[in-house]
Amino acid sequence: MTLALATDPTTVTRIEIADHVESAFATGAASRDDLLGAARTAGARPALLAVLGDLPDRPYAELRQLWTDLPEIPIAR
Repeated sequence: MTLALATDPTTVTRIEIADHVESAFATGAASRDDLLGAARTAGARPALLAVLGDLPDRPYAELRQLWTDLPEIPIAR
């Protein structure tokens, strides 16, 4: 990750993802579609939806498992 990526206001961050998808885990594991639905309901911007849409279609038991598939996403700006 470059500094430019981390400070770019259009960059999606792990904090932003967590804020928008945490409700998807309320009843257990969440699929990519569950994550996208939760993010849409929470008013996620298109860049965040695009990141989630690129995730593998598999169940995620907890939020932390997303980071394995999104290693390039910075924690914060």
